[in-house]
Amino acid sequence: MTGIIGSGIARHEDAPSPLGPEIIASRVGQCPSLPSLNSNARDMIQLLNAGQAYTQEICSIVERDPSLAARVLKIVNSPYFGITYKVETIEQAVFYVGTEQIRHLAMATPVIEDFEKLVGEIRFAWRGLWQHSIAVAMLTREILSSLDGPTEESDYVSGLVHDVGKIVMAAAFPKHFNAVQSRLAESPEFLHVVEEELLGVNHMHLGGLYLKQRNLPTALIEAARFHTVPEEARECPHVAAAVQIANLIARKHELGSSGETRPVSLEKILSASGWTILAPSLSSEQRAAAYSNWQQFIQTIPNILSSIV
Repeated sequence: MTGIIGSGIARHEDAPSPLGPEIIASRVGQCPSLPSLNSNARDMIQLLNAGQAYTQEICSIVERDPSLAARVLKIVNSPYFGITYKVETIEQAVFYVGTEQIRHLAMATPVIEDFEKLVGEIRFAWRGLWQHSIAVAMLTREILSSLDGPTEESDYVSGLVHDVGKIVMAAAFPKHFNAVQSRLAESPEFLHVVEEELLGVNHMHLGGLYLKQRNLPTALIEAARFHTVPEEARECPHVAAAVQIANLIARKHELGSSGETRPVSLEKILSASGWTILAPSLSSEQRAAAYSNWQQFIQTIPNILSSIV
């Protein structure tokens, strides 16, 4: 049974009421942590970043993580690589996959598994969100590499966890999360507006709060909290800016599914505030040229996503 609220949009009479900041902070604090963000494949990442990634050492680390090993074998045996025989050993797989792909897998696999544990049995198109998160992570590194110089591990992870607030909402406030999804199914509204109306805060606030409570790096916190308004980030605005642009590109090209129902135009991408932070001297035409230069990279992402998740 539904009623009509002031905006004229149908709403279930038993929809949950917004909550106060103390209750929200308490429930977010009770959410399980993401162990991978503190210990995720550190040996692997350090080895790959050292510039001397020996195959045997990489293989040894991959083999110690059954889930990572399974994903490495899955991706190397996918049509993306076009290998005519089945690769069954990690050593062969690492040879074909390459260290950059191993880096993506090493960072993404444990985090996605933590996400899956956090949401439990809550129904949603989670696979699409995992793919969106990985796509944003990949694009964040690409954007920073081309506009801002050398990248760091935290750049990728910042993109990977930018939507953690959606997962936290599902885990800590399942009734509000379901009410938000029901509303969006009825009308293509702005996600953050519906979240603020029904819960009292949006998923960006929840994501930033969740990561801050766990004393995670500022770059991750600000990417989650300010990826729609990177100009408000105080310490790492360039990372939040790259995540903003990456998120818009991923949504426009339907790389996974963010849960947002409103389409993204090219104009929205090119007018994003993140450009001013990352490359303030670029004209509109130069922004368009940079975006055009990323197209080849963007086209490789779908095959990678289908193999990883």
